[in-house]
Amino acid sequence: MKITPQAIPDVLLIEPNRFGDARGFFSEVWKRSALAAQGFAVDFVQDNHSLSREVGVVRGLHFQRPPTAQGKLVRVVRGRILDVAVDIRQGSPTYGRHVACELSAENWHQLWVPRGFAHGFMTLEPDTEVLYKVDAEYDRATDAGIAWDDPALGIAWPVLPGGVILSDKDRNAPRLAEIPPPFPAGSV
Repeated sequence: MKITPQAIPDVLLIEPNRFGDARGFFSEVWKRSALAAQGFAVDFVQDNHSLSREVGVVRGLHFQRPPTAQGKLVRVVRGRILDVAVDIRQGSPTYGRHVACELSAENWHQLWVPRGFAHGFMTLEPDTEVLYKVDAEYDRATDAGIAWDDPALGIAWPVLPGGVILSDKDRNAPRLAEIPPPFPAGSV
């Protein structure tokens, strides 16, 4: 597996090997020892799976506040997404900046979104399925989000706002500047 730090170095692109033949392919998409040997050691406690039927579905930008903050390892098993991680760690030199990567069933890439980041994605193909591992269980009491289209974040979403499909929760999420810092310095 190849690990590549992104523009914000705590966000990592992970490229598992895929071995194919006439039957199809085989891939180890998560191997603790191989990744730990490269400095990536995480204990996952929950797997999540989402299906989005339409192009332009946005899920996010979500995070959980401490003490149940989550790191997420995201991959696509069908379809294609623009996956986004926004640094919301107060005092970070990259606070409010983001990393955006295309993940697809074809490119087989995974994105590590560490604690202290808001995460979201937009579907770029119909019937897109996303799987992600998290290192803390879902906690409704600490669940939060920021507006997917907050202009201060400068995210270049590929589908125009009129074509976006949102949940009520995501439609009503506040801008980053409207919330107290979710990750005060030293909290993650």
